[in-house]
Amino acid sequence: MYKLTTLAVLLIAAPLAAQTAPAMDHSKMDHSKMMAGQPAMDHSKMDHSKMDHSKMDHSKMAGGKKMDCMGEDGQCKMMAAGKNTPANPYAETSMASHKAMMAAIGTDVSETWTRKMIEHHRSGVAMSKIALEKAQDKETLANARMLVAAQEKEIGVYQAWLKSRGKAAQ
Repeated sequence: MYKLTTLAVLLIAAPLAAQTAPAMDHSKMDHSKMMAGQPAMDHSKMDHSKMDHSKMDHSKMAGGKKMDCMGEDGQCKMMAAGKNTPANPYAETSMASHKAMMAAIGTDVSETWTRKMIEHHRSGVAMSKIALEKAQDKETLANARMLVAAQEKEIGVYQAWLKSRGKAAQ
């Protein structure tokens, strides 16, 4: 009876186990050829919370493209990555900030949140400093100056929180 039960379990479990997809190394994928002429991939049903994006290097994708899955419709779209333009002088800073934020991980939920907020605020400071160099609009310049001061102060608050708990500064 034991052997029949074991055999039955294996006959049921084996097909189910075969359906589990192995982990994929996106860094070696050439998305430019995969996506050519194809509709956008629907990532809306993927559980991104279990993916480690900190090790992904979108800059190695063919054609200097990256997947942008942040669309309101949940669809991924191809867009140029890492190249500053006159209208978007923030591209390189944004990519570096994204990588830093994805890598900011602590030993618990509170520390991770704090470290990610530090990187988020650093991104705002970096973008604001670019705006201060390149923008012409007086209101934009005033907002950028205000944001730099406010976010640098908040970064200090977060750094103090880490220090008060014996954690290394970010």
